[in-house]
Amino acid sequence: MKVALTTLGCKVNTYETEAIWEQLKMKGFTRVDFNELADLYVINTCMVTNTGEAKSRQMIRHPLKLNPNAILVVMGCLAELNPDSIAVIEQVKVMVGTKDRERIPDLLDEYLKTGVKQLLVTPLEKNEPYDLLKVTDFSHQHRAFLKIEDGCDNFCSYCIIPYARGRVRSKPKARVLEEAKELGMQHAEIILTGIHTGGYGADLPNYKFADLLEDLGRIQEINRIRISSIEINELTERVIDIIASSEQICHHLHVPLQSGSDWVLRQMNRKYNTIEYREKIRQLREQIPNLAITTDVIVGFPGETDQAFEETCHFVEEIGFSELHVFPFSPRKGTIAASLPAEVPGDIKKRRVARLIAIGKRLAKRSIQKQIGSILRVIPERQRLGRLQGHSRNYIQVAFLGNAEWIGKEVRVRLISENYPLSFGEMLPE
Repeated sequence: MKVALTTLGCKVNTYETEAIWEQLKMKGFTRVDFNELADLYVINTCMVTNTGEAKSRQMIRHPLKLNPNAILVVMGCLAELNPDSIAVIEQVKVMVGTKDRERIPDLLDEYLKTGVKQLLVTPLEKNEPYDLLKVTDFSHQHRAFLKIEDGCDNFCSYCIIPYARGRVRSKPKARVLEEAKELGMQHAEIILTGIHTGGYGADLPNYKFADLLEDLGRIQEINRIRISSIEINELTERVIDIIASSEQICHHLHVPLQSGSDWVLRQMNRKYNTIEYREKIRQLREQIPNLAITTDVIVGFPGETDQAFEETCHFVEEIGFSELHVFPFSPRKGTIAASLPAEVPGDIKKRRVARLIAIGKRLAKRSIQKQIGSILRVIPERQRLGRLQGHSRNYIQVAFLGNAEWIGKEVRVRLISENYPLSFGEMLPE
């Protein structure tokens, strides 16, 4: 049978989709593109924003245009929080939420044997065990995601994820290290990911994120490690020391800001203020020269005044991020923020988003220009128009002339010009 898989949302979802594909491959399935004719379609859904939810619903319906008789398997956050709206779709034969995903192949077998829909969405328990998913090789990527954690305990006022994913659950140490070694043998970079990556170990006795970083650093098969995202208050002195001294951990950190207004941060139930954020960034840059820092910012949170937005713009400029990911506030039913008064009008949100994106582009260009002439370690991920393209350790995307045989291998590249988002370089001999 032919199977097509698609993923909406975050890196964690990407990892989980790949894990399901590995299971289906072992059962003899052949993978095809999601826009091709298949017998089975797997849709891993997202619900973090209205856009993510709408795209998920669209992708659930999309296969029916290609094969009205296809079997649909739906999983993920949308299935967890709004299963009834998916269950009514006739072609959805198997559905799980954000747990029991490893049971999908067995549930599919049960449906094929009995013809009875297998809809398995149950509430997440407070002490939910960690799942059994595993990936040994990212067959369609040259940089591999390694999920080390699930769930979040922060309960930011705008975020639906703790309700969709549950509380923090850490993958057992032995499983992380074993999987990291296997992935390290196949891929030049491993990206540590989770719903709350830096929260790893919060539920484990005497073993925290810093301990894991140290243990991963002892695995010789790993070439380089990237931390997908980490909260500012999880960048402890020990974590910073480990990153600074490591030859494996990339000098790039994605540290969510969300707002540069202290009033908005309090309304968001974030666990820091701008003074604390600024001081931690100063410490990071003092210990790790040429560190690239990227971030997320939410624009148009309820009650965000012109002054609060100006504070955010000023703070973003002051920090000098290497890249900004800007999102308009999206109310999610069931969160505190969804019922807050003083909603920011859509046209104002749109203008604010555009302004912050423009600031982000200017900061990104400036950050790259400072690196011109420097030698970067780049992993080519693709070849287009005769040039290899890939990311450096400090997350600059570079294009350069080279043979396809170098794809997936780390090479030395001198950065010669800035052209954000894709700059240009020349490959150097090893």
